[in-house]
Amino acid sequence: MAVTITDVAHAAGVSPSTVSRALSVPDKVDPATRERILRLARHLGYQPNRAARSLITGRTGNLGLVLPDLANPFFPSLVKAVQQQAHRADHHVLMMDTDEDPAAELAGVAALARQVDGMILCSPRMRAVELRQAAALGPTVLVNRLARQIPSIVFDSRDGMRQVLAHLADLGHEHIGFAGGPRSSWSTAERLRGLRLISEQRGLELTELGNFAPTAAGGRAAVDSVLLSGVTAVVAYNDLVAVGLCRALAERGVDVPADLSVVGIDDIMVADMVRPRLTTLAMRTDVAGRTAVEVLLTVMGHRPAARAPQVNLPAELVVRESTAPPAAGSAGAPGRPAGPVHPTRPVFPIQEEEP
Repeated sequence: MAVTITDVAHAAGVSPSTVSRALSVPDKVDPATRERILRLARHLGYQPNRAARSLITGRTGNLGLVLPDLANPFFPSLVKAVQQQAHRADHHVLMMDTDEDPAAELAGVAALARQVDGMILCSPRMRAVELRQAAALGPTVLVNRLARQIPSIVFDSRDGMRQVLAHLADLGHEHIGFAGGPRSSWSTAERLRGLRLISEQRGLELTELGNFAPTAAGGRAAVDSVLLSGVTAVVAYNDLVAVGLCRALAERGVDVPADLSVVGIDDIMVADMVRPRLTTLAMRTDVAGRTAVEVLLTVMGHRPAARAPQVNLPAELVVRESTAPPAAGSAGAPGRPAGPVHPTRPVFPIQEEEP
């Protein structure tokens, strides 16, 4: 027979209403009494009725997690970390995949908001004004995106790009390309800002190769732009783009890294499994997931601060086999004509997104 609140109350020597308050609004119960009730509840194996607790507290016990593409290997470790951290706090996670569709995000978030106490939006594609509309629906934390007055967990893209360009420059590369991700991606803009700033500081030539899908197919689509650009190294939007590019280059008879160096971003599992093993900028998505839950629970339990909290997580370059010094006298891949070079654009300071 299931243990009830009455059973816990009898064991603790208090009323059932006191047990209910200890479980649902613990701040209203004496700490010593609360601790005794919680200890006995665990000992007896009491499992709260979430539906009943929701009626009492107005809380569902659920957190929402919105992703642009669950098939992207960047996200599974983040999802796992979010679920584990939420479980420790006695919350369930409801997840939504928006399939990289900015138009579907806001409507999806609005539908999910009615079922959860707070939401984590990972790499959202919405515009800033739409993000504020989404955040107005309930406590919200962003991962891999900045927007004013919304708590966020981001990776240090500027320092990450500094590490990447320092590595390539130390190898002797002077002309470097960037194969960007979707135009709607905040990460694309942040990485490009960092690359522009650091390349100007180091006197490197930066060619912006265009925007591509954040997939291996996107990397394959970038190959012509890469070969025509005259670059000796390419920084890809993510590891999937880098892997697709490496395969397309191999099919064209271009050796990575002897003829062209390639750097990915994220350090997903496949980066250490492909040949050549991928040099990449590691992003600890598990840390981002745990931190996002901690920040969200804090926001849910307290009034937001005057300035929304922002957590900056470090990125770390992992050097493997896809980068090497440029071939002697090379101006890009051997036997490939160099196309027009896009000059580095003016550098702007990295800042929060404007409306």
